[in-house]
Amino acid sequence: MDFGFTIAAYVVAGVLFILSLGGLSNQESAKRAVWYGIVGMALAVFATLIGPGSGLWVLSLVLIVCGGAIGWYVAKKVEMTEMPQLVAAMHSLVGLAAVFVGFNAHFEIGRVAAAYAEVGEPFPLALGGHTPEVLADRFRGFAEVVAHKTNVEINILRVELFLGVFIGAITFTGSVIAFGKLAGKVTSAATKLPGGHLLNAGAAALSVICLFWYLGSGGFLPLLLMTLAALFIGYHLIMGIGGADMPVVVSMLNSYSGWAAAAIGFSLGNDLLIVVGALVGSSGAILSYIMCKAMNRSFVSVILGGFGGSAGPAMEVEGEQVSIDADGVATALDEADSVIIVPGYGMAVAQAQNNVAELTRKLRAKGKEVRFAIHPVAGRLPGHMNVLLAEAKVPYDIVLEMEEINDDFPDTDVVIVIGSNDIVNPAAQDDPNSPIAGMPVLEVWKAKQVFVSKRGQGTGYSGIENPLFYKDNTRMYYGDAKQSVGELLNRIS
Repeated sequence: MDFGFTIAAYVVAGVLFILSLGGLSNQESAKRAVWYGIVGMALAVFATLIGPGSGLWVLSLVLIVCGGAIGWYVAKKVEMTEMPQLVAAMHSLVGLAAVFVGFNAHFEIGRVAAAYAEVGEPFPLALGGHTPEVLADRFRGFAEVVAHKTNVEINILRVELFLGVFIGAITFTGSVIAFGKLAGKVTSAATKLPGGHLLNAGAAALSVICLFWYLGSGGFLPLLLMTLAALFIGYHLIMGIGGADMPVVVSMLNSYSGWAAAAIGFSLGNDLLIVVGALVGSSGAILSYIMCKAMNRSFVSVILGGFGGSAGPAMEVEGEQVSIDADGVATALDEADSVIIVPGYGMAVAQAQNNVAELTRKLRAKGKEVRFAIHPVAGRLPGHMNVLLAEAKVPYDIVLEMEEINDDFPDTDVVIVIGSNDIVNPAAQDDPNSPIAGMPVLEVWKAKQVFVSKRGQGTGYSGIENPLFYKDNTRMYYGDAKQSVGELLNRIS
């Protein structure tokens, strides 16, 4: 099979990936966009399997079947609430793959060099040279490409694979730590070793030294030392970020995985891998920037792994939390004309979205205006709440983003907060020493009445106390969200 079909297939796959990415920006087109991505990936894999340098059919098919079976099993087993952990785990695999592909590229260069030495030919050949006939049948795939490169091209190749391994190693350990924090297996507090950022800077400096060493010697030792340094950077960067900022971290690691793939694509001369890696890397970086803006964080400090801490003692919260029962909430809803529901991670954990959707239908049937307010970082993954509500068949047109609905709270009769904490915390505006100071939040406290559905009086994932719970117009509706909303359904005809 010649390059023509493979290139054409890659172009079509690239277009499908772009359509997929574009379609995911809208809830109504998201399902179709996912199918674009599936078809594009299937076409890309097929074109690669039958393209130039292909072979080892049985092994390739066995690996595809095994990988597909594992992916199917994991996707079926993982709950929606565990999706952020799954995404972090997938990013770690992309990073690890980049490291292994980079190592293999290094060994392939060495194999071709050894073959040239065996026949007494200089490697690489001088500009304009060609592979000796005696070696023509000994190379296939990537090794064949290497055999035709000049000195300058070989060094460019080494830079590309070096960067791919570097970014991949950071992505791997960073994603593993992100998974641990999201799953509760690693402390969610921002933790650094003695020396803090100096350790990261030292590891980065060592990596730069190893790059020049590697270009000069072509040996495996500098590549290995750089990999160890990058693995440490990934670990230490993400350990230094607090749990409240994990949604941004997941997005940032998504970007890293894309750039790692793009760098390896350059090494392998695979145009589709370059395009897909660039799409993932740039879209992840843009999303990270948008989320940083939504949280009033510095994008640069996210990349450097050093944000998430207060400048002084937090403001003390005065008053007490006043509880209310289902009858009280139902009465308020019956008397209200306008209702805004703010979903959060607690709703996802309780799997309460279907009850919430049914409550919405009942209230709208009574002629009440019901809308949903979605903060950019609600849940632990961008779009988490939108997916849950779409799953429960909540109409898209009543699900609004923060900037679309934030000014409407003063004119709202009732706000129901379900499992949210930081995104409705007035300390972001009132307390300059709060870890979330300056973060844009949903100003629910400006509504006439606020009901907060929570399991108990504890703080949220970030561990920050919320003054909203102590305000005069706020009542705490304690209990499991699914059960609590179910009790409201029984009281609303």
